[in-house]
Amino acid sequence: MKRELTGGHVLAITLAAFGTIIGVNLVMAANAISSFPGVETASPYVASQHFQADRAAQQQLGWQADLTLVEGRLALHLTDAQGQGVAPRTLQLMLRRPTHQASDQQPRLNPEGPGRWTARVDLAPGNWNADLIAEAHDGTGYRLRLPLHVRP
Repeated sequence: MKRELTGGHVLAITLAAFGTIIGVNLVMAANAISSFPGVETASPYVASQHFQADRAAQQQLGWQADLTLVEGRLALHLTDAQGQGVAPRTLQLMLRRPTHQASDQQPRLNPEGPGRWTARVDLAPGNWNADLIAEAHDGTGYRLRLPLHVRP
């Protein structure tokens, strides 16, 4: 028995195809919105007014940061231009996934010597951002985002 393709069949096929596309787009948009980590700053315009001066002051410090992860042990090294360990007044490290907030964590950094800190972390494989925020004893801020790739 041969079936005839009617206008109703074509309409049903078209509606099913577009319905699938629209449904997938709605699911993806809802997932993107629910996992959005948020804004970096409350007012980008105000932050931009101080950016150059803050960057110049940070560069004057001459600090270099190095972050490594070996078998769940995170090691942070912070040195000055002469390679000597730096002891900032305040130090904070936040580990973030680039795409969502659910896995964000702030490890407890344990001092291991001049300019050296370690922490035990349990990070899922993939890409992470380590946001380092420190303040020198003269009040100069130091902000740096270090990429970190965790292998499976």
